Amino acid sequence: MTPSVSTSLTSASEIIPVLSPQPLSEKARDTLQQVKDFIKNVVMPNETVFLQQHSEASTPWYNPPIMEEMKAKAKKQGLWNLFLPAESGFTQLEYAYMAEQMGRSPIASEVFNCSAPDTGNMEVLHLYGNDAQKEKWLRPLLDGTIRSCFGMTGMNIYTVVILALMSTDCLFKGHP
Repeated sequence: MTPSVSTSLTSASEIIPVLSPQPLSEKARDTLQQVKDFIKNVVMPNETVFLQQHSEASTPWYNPPIMEEMKAKAKKQGLWNLFLPAESGFTQLEYAYMAEQMGRSPIASEVFNCSAPDTGNMEVLHLYGNDAQKEKWLRPLLDGTIRSCFGMTGMNIYTVVILALMSTDCLFKGHP
């Protein structure tokens, strides 16, 4: 078994009584345990593999095959898009316990399709996007087939630039 990059820290919710997971629904408690088990048994043992594959790439945008393998497993187990209530059925509080566990590994949130900035961009598209935007951008983000980013540019007046990564192509949208 390959050693993990992550450390074995105790969660705040395990040592601070007010943060104990009592307010969670049964479904959320079960999913939280699945997330913990998945991170322990799948993500952490593959952190070194991820880093090795990434370090051998010729570009920093390279997505190592092990990441896609872990994503496929997480998606198959229903551990996907846990951050978005409309997709997962969890409240933000319930998701917070899962996010805390994901924070134990530098790569776990991406494995569950719960990493920034995709989560924020998906939330904005979900709440405010029109049907065409949801079809073109939200659905592929939720499916994990594209990634997004957020950036601020400009002098004196800031403008927003959103980048969608599809394969190795980059598409920039924004204001001049």
